[in-house]
Order: sequence, then C-alpha cells, then structure tokens
Amino acid sequence: MKILLVEDEAKTATFLKKGLSENGFVLDVAEDGETGLHLAREGSFDLVILDVMLPERDGWSVLREIRTRDKNTPIIFLTARDSVPDRVRGLEEGADDYLVKPFAFSELLARIRTVLRRNERRSEEFLRFSGIEMDLLRRSVSRDGSRLDLTAKEFLLLELFMQHPEEVLSRTFIAERVWDMNFDSDTNTVDVAVRRLRKKVDEPFSRKLIHTIRGMGYILENRS
Repeated sequence: MKILLVEDEAKTATFLKKGLSENGFVLDVAEDGETGLHLAREGSFDLVILDVMLPERDGWSVLREIRTRDKNTPIIFLTARDSVPDRVRGLEEGADDYLVKPFAFSELLARIRTVLRRNERRSEEFLRFSGIEMDLLRRSVSRDGSRLDLTAKEFLLLELFMQHPEEVLSRTFIAERVWDMNFDSDTNTVDVAVRRLRKKVDEPFSRKLIHTIRGMGYILENRS
C-alpha cells in the first residue's frame, strides 16, 4: 500500500515514515501543500494523510483540488486544529477521517486500516491512473475530469492497460484479452485499435500516456 503524507513538521513526518514503513506501507512525503497536490495528481496512492496548516497551499485547498478529479482515494486529515467546526468542515469537503494532534500512532494506524478496508469494495469498482478514472460498474471513463466517449472495445482495451499500468503489453496479449482470439502477426487490428484509443485518451491532452515500445507492444506510462 502506498501512502502520500503531506506534512511540514519534519519531526512528525520522520516519525510517521518510520512507523508506517515498519507496518508495511510505502510512504512519499511532501513538505508543503503545492508539492503535495502535484504528487497527488501525478502519482497513484492508496491513501493521503494531509495536514491543514501547510506552506504554499493549505490543506483545505489541497483537499478541494484533489476531490475535483479524484472522488475515491481515501484522505485522512491529521492536524492540531481540534475545533468541531474544523472537523465538520474537513468531513464535509471530502475527507474520510479527521485525527487531532497529538495522537497515538496506534490510533492512526487503526484508522488507516479502517479507511482502507472501507475503500476496498469501492476500489474494485474503479481503476485510476494519472488522471484517468474508469467506473467499471457504470462503464464510464474520464480524464482530468473530462468525460471520454469510448466504444465497447475501446473501453475493454483501456481497462486492460489500466489493469497493467507501466507494463509492456504485447500485441498477442492484447488480442487474446480484448478480442478473445489470436491474430496473425501481420494483422494490424491491435495497432488500429490503439491508434483510435489514443485519439480519445491522449490527443486532447498535453501528457501522453499510451506509448509504443518498438518490437514489443504498448505501455500505459506517465513519462512527464
């Protein structure tokens, strides 16, 4: 499980990184709100732990910006602001939990595990990668908040890429999974399908995510 910690107190960040690493989590740390927001947008995290009082951009603003594009990644506020209105505001604006400093590490760990369990079923319904979000139940796709109109085969092809991010997928593998058959080596059906998918997923955006690996196949990867 990968966690993003946005915390400007170096002592707290070091303490949490050590404790969470010892409990099997991988941690990325941002020391200000602007960097935290950038990492949240560009990376793929199972959970975000967010302070309220941060340099550059406060936690409220970071939370709102994350939620405009990502409704599902769990977010826990970890802050010294302990008033009831602050707690209510955090939860109403999209946080999944709110823990007040000082805190016991065991309580934070328990809350992290609770929030992740709560999100397990939801995560089975969604696939997310670098701004792309697929709702597998409603069969809808968006990128950076903009809806993408895909055909049934394009949806299956993108779903395959999303299930194997940053992995090179051969044309044979794609053909077997999307069309449930093998294609002759000179058949360009997969290439045509990928080209059409790129027109919808990549062409309208500055960051290109679907890349050709010569002689091998294709990969979904953020190279920015």
